[in-house]
Amino acid sequence: MLREPREEWTGKKVVILGLARQGTALARYLVTHGCKVLVSDMQTCEELQQECQALEDLPVEFALGGHPESILEDADLLCISGGVPLDIPIVEAARRAHLLLSNDAAIFLERCPAAVIGVTGSAGKTTTTTLVGRMATAEAKRRGVRAFIGGNIGRPLITDLEDIDKDDLVVMELSSFQLELMTASPHVAAVLNLTPNHLDRHGTMEAYTAAKAHILDYQSSDDIAILGRDDPGAWGLKEQVAGDVLAFGCTLEPGIDGVMLKGNDLTVRLGGNEQRICGREDILLRGEHNVTNVLAACAIAAAGGFSVDSMRVGIHGFEGVPHRLELVGEIAGIRWYNDSIATTPERAMASMRSFEKPLVLLAGGRDKKLPWESFAELVDARVHHLIVFGEAAEKIAAAVEAVPATGVLEGILRAENLDDAVKLAHRHARTGDVVLLAPGGTSYDAYKDFEERGEHFRRLVKAL
Repeated sequence: MLREPREEWTGKKVVILGLARQGTALARYLVTHGCKVLVSDMQTCEELQQECQALEDLPVEFALGGHPESILEDADLLCISGGVPLDIPIVEAARRAHLLLSNDAAIFLERCPAAVIGVTGSAGKTTTTTLVGRMATAEAKRRGVRAFIGGNIGRPLITDLEDIDKDDLVVMELSSFQLELMTASPHVAAVLNLTPNHLDRHGTMEAYTAAKAHILDYQSSDDIAILGRDDPGAWGLKEQVAGDVLAFGCTLEPGIDGVMLKGNDLTVRLGGNEQRICGREDILLRGEHNVTNVLAACAIAAAGGFSVDSMRVGIHGFEGVPHRLELVGEIAGIRWYNDSIATTPERAMASMRSFEKPLVLLAGGRDKKLPWESFAELVDARVHHLIVFGEAAEKIAAAVEAVPATGVLEGILRAENLDDAVKLAHRHARTGDVVLLAPGGTSYDAYKDFEERGEHFRRLVKAL
C-alpha cells in the first residue's frame, strides 16, 4: 500500500535529536537521500563513541553535550528520537518557529511501499509483535515474499526501507513516544490494551491515551483496527476506527469478528465463520496475560490475511522473549525468573499472577508516577518476602506497609541495589519457591535500559 511522502526532503537540512539506535538509523537514511543532517545529543562524543563511529563514513554534523538553539538555524525538519521528551527547550523553540516535527517511524510509514502491520499497547506489545513476526515469516515463505519485523523492537525499519517491495510483509512495534508524532497509520493497527504507563512523560492518562490512539488517526475505510475486547481502554477506541474492527478476548459476543477462546481452543471468527487455530495447551508461555498476547497475535495475523497454518507455526515452540518471565536458573529447588520488562505496577502484578506458589519478589527501580495500591494488595496475598531496591524502594515499601496484613507476607527487606537484592533473596528463599524480578519501575536509576538490568540479574543468579 504505497503512501505518498508528506514532503520531499532531498537537499533540506534535517536536525535529529538523540543519537541512539533510531537516530543513527535515521541519519544514515536521510544522508543517503540527499539531506544535510545534523545530529544533537545531550551526551558527549566520548559517551557516544560507538554511535559516532557508526556514522563516520557519512557527512553528518554533530552537536553533542547539549541542544543549543543555534542548531535550528536554516533547518527544514526536526526529527526526535523516542527517548527525547517533547517538552524540552529545543523542541519548544522549534514549535515557536513552526518547524515541522517528525521521527524515524513516521517517515518510514509515509514511505513504505508495503502494507504495514503496527502494534502498540501498554503491555505485551513486544511479545505480541514477536509472535506476529514469527507468523509473518511463515506466511511470507508461503507467499514467496519477505518479512520485515522491527520498529520499537530490535531493528529500526527505516534501515530496510529501500529493500521492501509492495508485496512484502512488514510488522512494526510502535511506542507511545513514536506515536506522538505520527503522520500516517499502518494498514493494520493493533491497540492491545491501555493502562497507566509513562505518566512521568505524558503527564495524564488522557494524554497517554491520545498518543496511543494516533496509531488509528490516519487510517482510511480500507484499513483494519485490532482492539482488545477485554480491555476497556483499548475497546473504548472503537468509535475512532475508520475501517473494519477485529477483536481479541477470552470471549467475543455474536457478531464481533476476531479471535477468542472456545473452551480450550483458540478460534478465529471471520464473517461469522469459525476455525480452530490450536489448543491452549500449545501455548508454552506462562501466565494468563500471555494467553491474551497469543489471541492478539492471531487476530493481527487474521487481519493481515495470514493462513491459520502460519499462525500455528508462529505459536509452536515459542518460549518467549528475553527478560519477559524468563527462567534464568534453578538452584537448590528454587526457580529464578527474570521479568525486567515489568516496568509498571500492573505489569508486575501480571507477573505475580503467573505463579501459584508464594513468591520472593524483587521490586524497585524508578517510579513512573503510577499508583501502587493494587500492587501492594497483591503482594500481601502472593509474596512471602518483598525485597525493594532503587529509587522507588521506599515508595513501594510504604504502599505495601499501608495494606492490612491479611495474606502471606512475612517481611519487607531493603536492598542497596540489585546485587544486594539477589543476595537477600537467596538467603530468604526456600526449596520450591520462585524468586521473581518484576520491578514495577523503570531501570533508568541504575541501568541504560531494562535489558541491561535483566542481563545483570541473570549474571547474578548464575554466580550464586
